[in-house]
Amino acid sequence: MGEPDPRLARSDALTALGGRTFDLLVIGGGIIGAGVAAHAARAGLSVALVDRGDFGGATSSASSKLVHGGLRYLRLGDVRLVREAHLERRVLSTVVAPHLVHRLPFLLPLYESGPYRPAFVQSGILLYSALAQSRLNWLVSPGRARGMVPPLELRGLRSCALYADAWTNDARLCLGNVRAASEAGAAVVNRAEVVAIRSLGGRVCGAELHCEGQTIAVGARVVVNAAGPWVDHVRRMEEPRAGRSVRLSKGVHAVVPRADEWAAALTIVQDPVRVTFAVPWYGMLLLGTTDAEYEGDPGTVAVEPDDIEQILADAARALAPDTLAPPDGVLATWAGLRVLPAGPGESVSARRETVYSFGPGGMLSVAGGKLTTYRRIALGVLERLRGELGLRRVDRRPFPLPGASGLDDVRLPVEVDPSVRANLLHLYGALAAEVLEPAAEDRSLLERLHPDGPDIMAQVSYAARREWASRVEDVLLRRTTVATRGLGTPELEERVAAELERVGAGV
Repeated sequence: MGEPDPRLARSDALTALGGRTFDLLVIGGGIIGAGVAAHAARAGLSVALVDRGDFGGATSSASSKLVHGGLRYLRLGDVRLVREAHLERRVLSTVVAPHLVHRLPFLLPLYESGPYRPAFVQSGILLYSALAQSRLNWLVSPGRARGMVPPLELRGLRSCALYADAWTNDARLCLGNVRAASEAGAAVVNRAEVVAIRSLGGRVCGAELHCEGQTIAVGARVVVNAAGPWVDHVRRMEEPRAGRSVRLSKGVHAVVPRADEWAAALTIVQDPVRVTFAVPWYGMLLLGTTDAEYEGDPGTVAVEPDDIEQILADAARALAPDTLAPPDGVLATWAGLRVLPAGPGESVSARRETVYSFGPGGMLSVAGGKLTTYRRIALGVLERLRGELGLRRVDRRPFPLPGASGLDDVRLPVEVDPSVRANLLHLYGALAAEVLEPAAEDRSLLERLHPDGPDIMAQVSYAARREWASRVEDVLLRRTTVATRGLGTPELEERVAAELERVGAGV
């Protein structure tokens, strides 16, 4: 079949990194770095994208999985951010990644003991829906709300506001941008850690990478630091005395079983500023998020028992008690770090502004913002570097990510169960046929990774051959939905490791 050899492809990419001077080196393969690389490569620039871990391995796969305007930001007075986020939500769900970004109604229940008055919420929802160009902008009765969310707590409920946003698979959205960059000619390498920033005549001219026991010098006319929670760490490689440009906030999510069919998600008011969510997600219920200042090592952020207790208590404000699993019945959890502008006040009230800063040697650091607006942030980077990169203009038109076109005409090479088909079309779009091609000859690739989930062995092989996966966690956490469904087991990890080794990508 002439399938690509992952080890040979990686070796070639590492050789390319050390063998030329790129127009642009992007440090950090989260959603912002991947978006910058994709747009720059499509503009005709020579681009290198590197990440010390896996693509999307930190914040960009640990979000609330929402593509939304951010209703609470209206409360904070940030109408511009909400307007931009709504514009991006429409672009992502219709052009960029319609297979990954799906519209979903949201209910905002208003209780007698809550901090919001119905009149105030109605006016806010009207503005929010106007910015979203949506017709879902009215108050619904408790009875109708209960029909949409069967376990909704009715005691003390006055009414519910109804509006629309969207949900996504954040890890796959990030990976789609990495693949778009690669298909446009970018050299992309994960598990390649930047250990030094190189300068010549006082100007940044590249970086040194440590990867697989070797040090590689990468030359670049321009360097972008999109290292997320590590952005200040990379800034200090250029300027050791650089101050603090961002602060971090820890957000934790939990997935619990769901017995009923939900026709909407819930936005649950916790106090005048903070809201949490209960989102129907892959047949389960996604709950979160927490918001707490984080001062530790970004690499050691973890879910603590107190986090889970808080998430369940927050959800119980709007859901019947028997709906929620006890802490030992939670299916999956994850912790991520929001990157916020440095400043005073509590993190929950911080504005979700993007921080752009140039170092003394010309490296541009970018951090913050929202998953929803990653495309605008990436375009903002290119606008700021237009002169250095020799771009006459920045093309702001949206383009489909790989697999986002031709969704109505997908023909799979083998017949699969409807749930498997739906999962493949969601995660890969039109590339689902490509994922299944080897299964036409090797039927073992159609085996489910777990009987309670729709992911199959062909996805493991594809992740290794075409999606830069080299470790079990890459596959279970970020290429498939196994881990977020809580279906990972030692036996399954062994099977996945064996498949990675067979394909030639195991590390």
